[in-house]
Amino acid sequence: MKKTFFDNLSQFCIQIFTLSAQVALALKHPELSLVLNLIAQPFWLYSSYQAYRHVGQIGMFLNTIAFGLITVYGIINYFVK
Repeated sequence: MKKTFFDNLSQFCIQIFTLSAQVALALKHPELSLVLNLIAQPFWLYSSYQAYRHVGQIGMFLNTIAFGLITVYGIINYFVK
């Protein structure tokens, strides 16, 4: 399988946004953590879909979908309510 530019970009963005979200949460900034996690979700979704498509890792793909939905609920709960 040939890696594309977006494959490489996804791996970089997953690390940056997910780790930044964890740091923000540890520094007691839950609103920033939610936003950073939401930004990371498309990259997680793309990478986990590729893993599912090429090697059959359905668990990671389903977990990514669930985590994305939970993050969206957290955004709605934190910023709307």
